Amino acid sequence: MGTASVTPHDTGSGPEGDREGLGGRWGRIARSPLGWMLTGMVGVGLVSGLTATGPGPVPVLGAVAAVAVYWLVMRHAAQRSTPEIARLGAGREVLLGGGIGLGFILVSVLLITAFGGYSFSWAGDGFMSVVWTAVAVQVGAAVTEELLFRGLALQALEKLWGSWAAIVITSLFFGVAHLGAPAANAWSGVAIALEAGVLLGAAFLWRRNIWFVVGLHFAWNLTQQLLGIPVSGHAPEGLFTVDVHGSALLTGGGFGLEASIMPVLIGVAIAVVMLVRAHRDGGIKARRSANR
Repeated sequence: MGTASVTPHDTGSGPEGDREGLGGRWGRIARSPLGWMLTGMVGVGLVSGLTATGPGPVPVLGAVAAVAVYWLVMRHAAQRSTPEIARLGAGREVLLGGGIGLGFILVSVLLITAFGGYSFSWAGDGFMSVVWTAVAVQVGAAVTEELLFRGLALQALEKLWGSWAAIVITSLFFGVAHLGAPAANAWSGVAIALEAGVLLGAAFLWRRNIWFVVGLHFAWNLTQQLLGIPVSGHAPEGLFTVDVHGSALLTGGGFGLEASIMPVLIGVAIAVVMLVRAHRDGGIKARRSANR
């Protein structure tokens, strides 16, 4: 009878094995769609919280930092490329989205004014200081919110459950996120979910480009602020002051334009067109294909 040679094997039960198992487990969690979504939202949200209300160019610098955090999370946690924030063609996408956002708000305001809901007067404050402050704040808001809701949340949820589920869930969360704003109520939350959550989600599914959605969001908010209309309940300094008359359903009341029925109807109509084009171009993904 020969003597059996026994070679010890590493079972991973020691301290080193425990650390590897823990690292592997946490690595798998971080690489999952919900894992990289939450990691990115914490990072971008932290940057936004520290810079959104800062003086001068601080919100713009915060937007740059938020893009860097997003890139790092997508490349190292999600382990995917980031064509949605590519620099090539970014300017064109911003301008296209901005044109749609500008037109959307101006048409809504003109209709409300035509029905007697708004009247405007020149505020008389310093033109350049008001414009510069508004631009800086709204760049920060548009970039960070779109990275959070369309870049991270929508793409992660789409990978799990497909495009339709992703746009519904992110739209609901977008509405809920605005319930803490001044003068917010249940209707303003529904209005934001429909006109902003659905429209901005549809814009991303159509173009698959964050810069397009950022341009739309930025022009939307900036136009409201410069006209003196509260932006999601907040009433920062603008070039005009607005007097509001009549039904809150028409004017949006203290919450501002976004709680008016006009932009809800127009925004949903634009979103439907974008979703039809996204479907035609193959941008709507089913759950099965989204997971591939």
